[in-house]
Amino acid sequence: MMKKLLLLLTITLLAVGPTASADFRHQLKTVADTSRGRVGVGVGVIETGEFEWLNPDGRFPMQSVYKFPIAMAVLAEVDAGKLKLDQTVIVRKAEFLRPGQGSPIRDAHPEGDVQMTVRELIRYAVVQSDGTASDVLLRLVGGPGRVMAFLKGIGITGINVVDTEMTLGKDRQAQYRNWATPRAAVELLKAFHAGKGLSPASHRLLLTDLTDVVTGPNRIKGMLPPGTVVAHKTGTGGTSKGITSATNDIGIVTLPDGRHLVVAVFVADSPADDDTRAAVIARVARAAWDRWRK
Repeated sequence: MMKKLLLLLTITLLAVGPTASADFRHQLKTVADTSRGRVGVGVGVIETGEFEWLNPDGRFPMQSVYKFPIAMAVLAEVDAGKLKLDQTVIVRKAEFLRPGQGSPIRDAHPEGDVQMTVRELIRYAVVQSDGTASDVLLRLVGGPGRVMAFLKGIGITGINVVDTEMTLGKDRQAQYRNWATPRAAVELLKAFHAGKGLSPASHRLLLTDLTDVVTGPNRIKGMLPPGTVVAHKTGTGGTSKGITSATNDIGIVTLPDGRHLVVAVFVADSPADDDTRAAVIARVARAAWDRWRK
């Protein structure tokens, strides 16, 4: 009798796992379909290694998501002694992005140049998604090639950093050269969580900034319980002829039991309105939260 019960339990467990996974993937696809665009998803728990995917190897325009690896590369240069957090940088008026592109620095100093520290530039780029700050950081670190070298050094492929925000503002097609796959975004978040490529102090600094991000409150955080800790970076493209090129959010959510849920969602080339696109990300994050919370 006991052997029969054990056999039945084994069969049940084998059946439940794949079925639950298939049901969850179907749920993700149903949510994604509401955008009527291309959607890529990677979600799962770092501590268990269990992940689910939707179009994991598709190439999606990052937009401001790429400020996350740029900030990591800059902090690695700080750790190496090549840059200092308190060093002063002159941000020239010629480096200000055009109106219509997000830049609180430009908005606060429309008449001329401004002096800022490297630390201030990092916080502007990450927390407020300031494109001018991001471009200056990219200049300080030595250009896109240095960011790519940093990513390669921590074992990340599938992320392509090529163009500045200023270039993106002049050429709509340029954003498709700055792309990431959902799989690579997840690997980057896992690497960051593990502290790869950064000193503990730099990791803490960037984690604080990612947790303080003010953009996209209705994306990953949109349907999660109030007070949930989310370290994330958003990215948003422009709309042309009714099609929005990118609505993204990638981040690490702290679950109630202290484990860490990775969420990476890219919504590309969608005719849906802002609320619908944001809701795709929020609903994916909530579905993952409901699946893995304890």
